[in-house]
Amino acid sequence: MTSGILLRSAVAILTVALACAYAAEVGGTEFDLGILMRRLSQIPAAQARFSELKHMAQLTEPLALSGILSYVRPDRLEKRVVSPYPERIAVAGDKLTIESQDPGQTRTLRLSSNPVIWAFVESIRATLAGDLAALERHYRVQFEGSAQGWLLSLYPRLPEMQRYVAWIRIDGVDDRLRGLEIQEANGDRSLMTIIADPT
Repeated sequence: MTSGILLRSAVAILTVALACAYAAEVGGTEFDLGILMRRLSQIPAAQARFSELKHMAQLTEPLALSGILSYVRPDRLEKRVVSPYPERIAVAGDKLTIESQDPGQTRTLRLSSNPVIWAFVESIRATLAGDLAALERHYRVQFEGSAQGWLLSLYPRLPEMQRYVAWIRIDGVDDRLRGLEIQEANGDRSLMTIIADPT
């Protein structure tokens, strides 16, 4: 498996981590990056449904995916695709696991064996931990807006990561994460809409 494919899988895990933001509560009228990070640090577990459009150069039409995202503190993340094919991408501790639609096709990777993916996953965990200093070691972070509408933009600092990811943008309103957009360096792009489970 190439570093590009592995990093693409790791990028997919980001959607799980950031989907957990829907569980955050926003109190009062003030809202900034610090408040968002504190709310993320308080989430013990969460689950959400998602729909995603992947725009890829090799496809004539966007690929539409849907499924379930889940997170359990301190380090378990999962993206389970239900349609149009079954797939599971999960991170637990130092291990990344990808289970494809083909029976018996399970691949695993020790994150510590790939510094780029390791840094990427650790930056996700820093976000969930509310550790802005750690996040800023891996990304140039921009935050704008208010509780009525906010945008978080992440720009990779590591040159090796910049070869794969141009930027990541997350938007939300109050305590709801509405969307996640990932722009890859090769021009491919994914747009995800996240819907909190009503339960």
